[in-house]
Amino acid sequence: MNEGLLIARLIIGLLMAGHGAQKAFGWFGGYGLEGTGKFMESLGFRPGRLFAGAAAWGEIVSGLLVAAGLFGAVGPALMLAVMIVAAGTVHWKHGVFVTSNGIEVPLIYAAVAIALALTGPGLFSLDALAGLQFLSTPAFAWAALIAGAIGGFANLKLRRVPAAA
Repeated sequence: MNEGLLIARLIIGLLMAGHGAQKAFGWFGGYGLEGTGKFMESLGFRPGRLFAGAAAWGEIVSGLLVAAGLFGAVGPALMLAVMIVAAGTVHWKHGVFVTSNGIEVPLIYAAVAIALALTGPGLFSLDALAGLQFLSTPAFAWAALIAGAIGGFANLKLRRVPAAA
């Protein structure tokens, strides 16, 4: 089980961190803060650069925490928050599957984040090395996930979509 958790954490975490690096630095074919900021403005998030930075760093930090298995459910909860915003603003209206830009990818990230929060990072993690397993108790995991969900939905409430003409 610990080997499986390590593989899941590394793949999901590093991909999420890379996704954030696209937004923050323009790496891996991304648009950087400037281009992502303009996109965020088009979605109704103003100032766009601020929201782009928040999304980018939320993805980078959550991904690195998940990959390292550090601070228990904090990384997965942050990942959940970012994926709620992505699903709600960009993907929801396109249905389920990625072929139509649907919610498939953010839903997978969110589901894996929830699963990792509820199972804990496993033996091969910085939490296990540092004795921080108390951050993966069910009570802490649920509290972190609820806080992440509230944060994601609160962020959606900050969105100002122009009224249709």
